[in-house]
Amino acid sequence: MTKRTVLIGGRFFFGLLTLVAVGTQLTVHLGMGYDVWNFFSYFTNLSNIFAALVLLISGYRVLIRKRPSEIDDVTRGTATIAMAVVGLVFGALLAGEDLGSLLPWVNFVVHYLIPVVMVVDWLFQPPRATLTVKHIWYWLLYPVGYLVYSLVRGALVNWYPYWFVDPARAGGWGGVVVFALAISVGFLVVSLAMLWLGNKLKRQVDY
Repeated sequence: MTKRTVLIGGRFFFGLLTLVAVGTQLTVHLGMGYDVWNFFSYFTNLSNIFAALVLLISGYRVLIRKRPSEIDDVTRGTATIAMAVVGLVFGALLAGEDLGSLLPWVNFVVHYLIPVVMVVDWLFQPPRATLTVKHIWYWLLYPVGYLVYSLVRGALVNWYPYWFVDPARAGGWGGVVVFALAISVGFLVVSLAMLWLGNKLKRQVDY
């Protein structure tokens, strides 16, 4: 089995597995009468769907031997960093929380497995383009946009996806700011690490 086959097969398998996991949990939530908009307001769900699409599209590109553009590499970096932070934030701030109706195997896939898969994929097949510090700003647009959306919608409907962005549970707006800054630093550190490793490591599959 060649490295190219492993890369294609792995991307397709984990991309489809992620969609099945998120879809299964969505079915459970809908069956219990949960708000579908709330479901798609979780950073974890959005990021896993994003990662799944990136895996499937990038896997297809390897299959047809279409080299990634700079935009492709930046987009994959965005998904990779987002998933890495999903794993880190879950472990640091959410692992002890009551996960409610979240299925155990879905929890494992979306919070543990796919964050690792995305990072391993990035290290196994680094970006073709040479990325610079300016690309980090593109990587930060997604989490910053999500934070603004969560706070604005939360204030309007009085529902927040995570306790650390809920002023009533995070110790007021000051607490929200502290947690937001801490997570932003986490994003920046992960971004710098992925940038450095992405430029340093050798691509395992050339096409």
